Amino acid sequence: MRQKIIIGWLRIVAGLFVFAFGVHLTIYANIGLAPWDCLGMGISYHTPFNYGVSMTLMALAILVIDVCMKERIGYGTIIDALLTGNFVQLFNSFNPLAENDNLWLGIAIMLGGFVFMAFGMAIYMKSEQGCGPRDALLVGLGKRLPKLPIGLVEIILWAMVLLVGWLLEGPVGIGTLISTFGAGLVLQAVYIVIRFEPRKLKHRDLWETTKQLRNGK
Repeated sequence: MRQKIIIGWLRIVAGLFVFAFGVHLTIYANIGLAPWDCLGMGISYHTPFNYGVSMTLMALAILVIDVCMKERIGYGTIIDALLTGNFVQLFNSFNPLAENDNLWLGIAIMLGGFVFMAFGMAIYMKSEQGCGPRDALLVGLGKRLPKLPIGLVEIILWAMVLLVGWLLEGPVGIGTLISTFGAGLVLQAVYIVIRFEPRKLKHRDLWETTKQLRNGK
């Protein structure tokens, strides 16, 4: 079991690397960012931090909120918070291509980014060591607003995040709409093709995984 958990950590890192490349493509598309990325970029415009550090700090803050809401936190949740934003920044910093200025090419690049994000999430989630901080936040809010459909809770959350990102001058455009309404469709299509069903996974929290590491089984 210990070896399986460690291999799971490596899988998480690999999945986040692929996912981050997808996020990088949505940024490189230059047609507007998804709500959370818009907020992260907006923060970077008004602080000494670059996008990667801004996203990491934001993820850690959300992680604290998740803990306060008593949501299940796994090693995967922590690794996600620490690495994803910095992986995206790595791709942003070393991209040798000129900035995209073509709308239709930007849309194609963004859709391609969604595909990489979907594959990365599948690789990451197969480790069954916890979902990302933002997903845990959504679940926690959904539990506290039981009369609202989880989809509506997500829209409200994204709207608030996007508003703050826009006020901080984060990039908003047609890509923002595509990200908000199209990313989930592409995600579902990819999961159908690779026959991946995330609802069948049984995530282990920090305590469960640590106990298994200590016992070696």
